[in-house]
Amino acid sequence: MTINCKGKLIDLTTPKVMGVLNITPDSFYDGGHHKNESDILKRTALMLNEGATFIDVGAYSSRPNADHVSEEEELKRILPIVDIILKEFPETLLSIDTFRSEVAKQCVEKGAALINDISAGKLDSQMLQTISNLRVPYIMMHMRGTPQTMQQNTNYDDLIKDILFYFSQRIAEAKRLGIADIIVDPGFGFAKTLEQNYELLNKLELFRMIKKPLLVGVSRKSMIYKNLGITPETSLNGTSVLNTVALQKNASILRVHDVREAMECITLVTSLNP
Repeated sequence: MTINCKGKLIDLTTPKVMGVLNITPDSFYDGGHHKNESDILKRTALMLNEGATFIDVGAYSSRPNADHVSEEEELKRILPIVDIILKEFPETLLSIDTFRSEVAKQCVEKGAALINDISAGKLDSQMLQTISNLRVPYIMMHMRGTPQTMQQNTNYDDLIKDILFYFSQRIAEAKRLGIADIIVDPGFGFAKTLEQNYELLNKLELFRMIKKPLLVGVSRKSMIYKNLGITPETSLNGTSVLNTVALQKNASILRVHDVREAMECITLVTSLNP
């Protein structure tokens, strides 16, 4: 299973790591940590050296009840970061975490390699057509509502069936528009209760029926630290445990804050099935 990033085929048969670079001041874990060019480049270099295949940059916090950010502000935050990273590390496969088509367009025009959309095109009617025009891989995530309202949208008839149906619709629409490379993210923590997150992880292997690469992002999330009664800062061990489970259930990409530890999970799990 491969995706085409800027003319380079990325083989996802062996799972890959996507390192998170948040530049928002209100991210749930590392908000405000990367404030200047030096910090951003050091963080990027560290993640690349530790084995990240992708670097995911977001300028709009999607944590529950996050403040709304205008499109102008999002562009103002993210475009200089794209320039900074690709000037210093031109081979970087930069993923842009946005649900806005104009942000996606401008970032790809500056050299970004793929788009990571928390709304699967539901928050911007032009997103899927824009992705088709740009011809870049597209990560579509399951979410209901917006980051501001999603935690009031956790009632499902059947959690797994409802999410699978959601993806069947979104994938069909993306394919109709000619989007070739689609990655599916079930959206841990988005419009899901603590219990629903664990039900989703427990049944993650059912997503094989979609026949698309699966991205899992549980890194330091509340499903870990609330369950253990700890904090995001002390949730690395729990993250590694759940990443290991996700890998055993067919995850192709781990989206994480801690790249080295995720790479270790991949090495050990793949050693079980050489």
